Amino acid sequence: MEDKPSVDDVLRKYGSKIEGQIKTFNENSNYSREYVKFKEEMAPKLTKYEKWAKSLGNIIKLKIAPKDEERIKKQLETAHVDIEPSQALGLSIMAFVSVFILGLLISIAIALINGSITAFPFLFFFLIIVLSAFLFYFVNAYPKRLANSWRLKASSQMVPAILYIVVYMRHTPNLEKAIAFASNHLQYPLSLDFKKVFYDVEIGKFSTIKESLDNYLKTWRDYSIEFIEAFHLIQSSLFEPDEARRVSTLEKTLQVVLDGVYNKMLKFTHNVRSPLTNVYMLGVVLPTLGLALLPLASAMIGDFLKWNHIFILFNLIVPFFVFYLTDKIMTLRPGGYGESELLEKNPLYPKYKSKKPYTKAFLIFLPFFILGLLPLIFQYTPIPELFGLQKDYSFSQLGLGIFGEEKIFDFKQLGNGFVGPFGIGALILSMFIPLGLALSFSMAFKEKTKDLIKEREKTRQLEKEFNNSLFQLGNRIGNGMPPELVFGRVAESSRGLMTEDFFKLVNYNIRQIGMSVERAIFDPKRGAIIYFPSDLIATSMKVLIESSKKGLKIAAISLMSISEYVKNIQKITDRLRDMLAEIVSDMKSNMTFLAPLLSGIVIGLAAMITSILNKLNFAELGGAETAGIGNLGTILQIFDLTKMIPPYYLQIAIGIYIIQIIFILTGTLVMIDSGEDRLEKTSKTGRNLKRGMLLYFITALLATIVLFVLSSVVLGNLV
Repeated sequence: MEDKPSVDDVLRKYGSKIEGQIKTFNENSNYSREYVKFKEEMAPKLTKYEKWAKSLGNIIKLKIAPKDEERIKKQLETAHVDIEPSQALGLSIMAFVSVFILGLLISIAIALINGSITAFPFLFFFLIIVLSAFLFYFVNAYPKRLANSWRLKASSQMVPAILYIVVYMRHTPNLEKAIAFASNHLQYPLSLDFKKVFYDVEIGKFSTIKESLDNYLKTWRDYSIEFIEAFHLIQSSLFEPDEARRVSTLEKTLQVVLDGVYNKMLKFTHNVRSPLTNVYMLGVVLPTLGLALLPLASAMIGDFLKWNHIFILFNLIVPFFVFYLTDKIMTLRPGGYGESELLEKNPLYPKYKSKKPYTKAFLIFLPFFILGLLPLIFQYTPIPELFGLQKDYSFSQLGLGIFGEEKIFDFKQLGNGFVGPFGIGALILSMFIPLGLALSFSMAFKEKTKDLIKEREKTRQLEKEFNNSLFQLGNRIGNGMPPELVFGRVAESSRGLMTEDFFKLVNYNIRQIGMSVERAIFDPKRGAIIYFPSDLIATSMKVLIESSKKGLKIAAISLMSISEYVKNIQKITDRLRDMLAEIVSDMKSNMTFLAPLLSGIVIGLAAMITSILNKLNFAELGGAETAGIGNLGTILQIFDLTKMIPPYYLQIAIGIYIIQIIFILTGTLVMIDSGEDRLEKTSKTGRNLKRGMLLYFITALLATIVLFVLSSVVLGNLV
């Protein structure tokens, strides 16, 4: 009589077969090779930085203090950058040295060409030194920026990551396979982190997945304790003897992560108020108020303050200062719900990436730009003479004698050259340069984003309704209805809602085209998800597909869990946006209303001061003796109009400054409110540019005309 097979024999014989039937991912995938390939595809900026550091960073060999070396090494490992700390520091030194030497050579060449040491461009050389120092600071801090950026993006995917692992381990209590499942379905960069966990095992750095995972979790010790606690709960669930307690422990992990995200975002909303106020006061209000003093100050100290200094201050230094402060604020954000990479699969995405809108924008900007340059064209080119026109006209020649003999453009002769223009006509024409620049950007951004924004709104509406739909899906699947049929039934019960469109499209792909459920949703060309690019919907559908392979009951339970998760996420998101609403609305109103309004009034004041100085003939007034004052000419010599910054250049600098501020602050507000969202940032920047610059143009135009007329009438009888 043959011996009966033992339990071990049966397990050896059928275990692999059963495992092959229930596995839901490619177990034989080479995670070492997959990690490297995935990193090159998803993180090109990291690999570019690596190439620069490995080439230029090796030119100068530096020895780093052990403490600094450990810090930089930790940052590089967090950002998945495969270079040595000495190479990172060497690259920053090379950036500083190369730019400094290039600037020095150019400066010496200029002095030699002009044949005099006095021709040495000290201002240019000073700016080169500042640029070199900035490059050293930026490149030296780049590993830290990469690490912070990585943490921000990864932390926004923590909840879906835990969700994937929990859903998988509900039916298959295997930590290794759960992490692999999550790494295959998550987006960059957390997917790359999980692949790195396998990579470190395969290259022999660690002997088990648990050791590699514990080492990875250490990187979150100072940033996300709840993420570590969630994984510890997941690991402890493997040792629970009772199935009900094991599932309960797994479900608790989701709540731990959700509570942690909520508490950190709550703290962020309180901490961000003061820095944002400082940014607005130091970067917007004070510079704008300081502008009011520039016209008079330039007339008094014209030998030291030129128009190019204003451009450097307001179009380089102040915007960089504002960007630096806002960048510091954005690093405080503990992650969020950023842009979905599914956006790139939308059929309308090529229009968003297209460069054609910029070509049209340039054609729109060109007439405005030429109009703004008319004073310079009339003065410095022979074009007016070709059409039989004068280089300049007075108001009396145009039939506006009330304004006297003042010129429209008003260039003043100084030695063998000219300075200016100081006229109100030139000032008004200069306003078209920043206006045209802002409108061209606004129109380009609108054309790029308008269709995708409509799709985004549809998707957001779908997400609001999706919780109830998930509950219906779970109920029907739990009653034994297969996924291939359930989408059509849910679509019928969702008539009039946005969810109807999504489920009808999935049902159409299944019934009319013969696709599987997975292809009907995720097919690269016809899948329903490309028309509704949402991480929430994609996560739910992936979980549905994978869990349904283990049985309808498991799929139903998984969908119920996701439904509860969606409800909690929506509550947290709404609560956080309520708390941030006051900050966001204040900054938006300041950016698109107060700053343009104040700047426009400043331009009017500059026009009035210039007009007053122009109408008062100080040379004649200075000859008179005034009782108690002495020689008035000695005092009035300081008000030399020819040394004053022309309002023409002042206005262009201020207009461009407003555009830069709108770009920077809009990006900051979008980051605070929505995380890293390029589509939202582009769309809102276009809208804010249009509103802010139209208000600035109208205010500056009215203030200039009104104050000029007022000064002309008041001084008309005195001059």
